[in-house]
Amino acid sequence: MFERLREEINCVFERDPAARNVFEVVTTYPGFHAILWHRLSHRLWNLGARWPARAISTLSRWLTGIEIHPAAQLGRRFFIDHGMGVVIGETAEIGDDCTLYHGVTLGGTSWEKGKRHPTLGNNVVVGAGAKVLGPIYIGSGARIGSNSVVVKNVPENATIVGVPGHVARPKEQRREEAKRRAMAKRIGFDAYGAPQDTPDPIERAIHGLIEHIQRLDDRIEQMAAEIQRLGGKLPEEQLPDLEACELSASGNEEESAQQVDKGKSAAAK
Repeated sequence: MFERLREEINCVFERDPAARNVFEVVTTYPGFHAILWHRLSHRLWNLGARWPARAISTLSRWLTGIEIHPAAQLGRRFFIDHGMGVVIGETAEIGDDCTLYHGVTLGGTSWEKGKRHPTLGNNVVVGAGAKVLGPIYIGSGARIGSNSVVVKNVPENATIVGVPGHVARPKEQRREEAKRRAMAKRIGFDAYGAPQDTPDPIERAIHGLIEHIQRLDDRIEQMAAEIQRLGGKLPEEQLPDLEACELSASGNEEESAQQVDKGKSAAAK
């Protein structure tokens, strides 16, 4: 018992830089208090003492602002930071080393009995105000962004954002989309002004061309890298990056205007 208590205290220091000492955590952290109350009420619930368990849960809610049903299953080293407004439903299951912030709801979407609340794997972090609803599974290592609404299963180590919650695009995918956007701007077409499933066949064709050009550009870069790896020589002159072209577009326009002005003055002489 004392080992588990030590774990609960140590996990506060690991995840809250504001924690200064053990006395402060034990006496002033509502999340820590709510978890201790729940451990007691959960044990009574499993022993069949349902009313005392619910009474302790209600008292804990009054004192901490955190509502945890006595039947909910909490893993080890569970941490609720701040905690006001947190609601954890009856059939919710939370793995080890999970963290919840204030305003989080692990709720249900049905009035039917049975499993109706989410299951969280290990090392899951749920941001402030997020709502995780229904008998869904949140994979280990997942991160739920603040104020997101999650109603579908989440893969491991994924980051979920938005309403409804969706997997945030990896950095590599965002970089590829930025390159395609820069190329579209370079050729004078606002390819991202409309969705790619637009009914206009011309816009669809241009979208396809831009995608094709981007893939060709990537393939050429791969071929050049392979030639250099095999000892081949390539011309020293290289094509400018799309980002550089985009940044220097305004400068090129000014230079072109200056050249036109010079040509006009030379013709006048």
